[in-house]
Amino acid sequence: MAQPRVLVVNNGTLSLKQLRARLATLGSDTDVVDATSVPARLDGRHQAIVLSGTKVRAYDTDYYRPLIDLVMGSDVPVYGICGGMQIIAVANGGRLAEGPQRVGGHEATVDTGEPLFAHVDKTVTVFHRHTLYLQEAPAGFRSIGHSEHAPVEFLSSDDGRILGSQAHVEFRPDGLEILRGFAALYQ
Repeated sequence: MAQPRVLVVNNGTLSLKQLRARLATLGSDTDVVDATSVPARLDGRHQAIVLSGTKVRAYDTDYYRPLIDLVMGSDVPVYGICGGMQIIAVANGGRLAEGPQRVGGHEATVDTGEPLFAHVDKTVTVFHRHTLYLQEAPAGFRSIGHSEHAPVEFLSSDDGRILGSQAHVEFRPDGLEILRGFAALYQ
């Protein structure tokens, strides 16, 4: 049986190598494109999409239009990391706010009833590198985890297909286990 393929959209992350290594550890092959080169459709080649963090502000919906169309129009599981989650949220009416700069490990509380968190405890330590925070889940989405400065540390679409985290799950042991929960959705 062939390994599942994940389309990784590189939005300018500094941790593409680590993200791809984590997905490989979980048994997935990856193809990488940037946000301006996403295909219009997946055509069955990929079983999931992962959006990396970004240096471009999530409010630039014209820049991200092809990516947003792909995410919202596909039928595969999607995971947005940090700026990737923010892109999804803003495209659906979410509001971001400036907050304290956080770099390093921080605790978050998660809803362990969610499949994404099948392999972690209620309190996880995740890696942050940002200053913007999603204030509330947009319509069609809900918060499935929070931390001190991030009311929406983890996000899920109401149908559970589109997920995201403010945290960079490509780092730290709990991040790997959260990605393991995501991989179970497409493997």
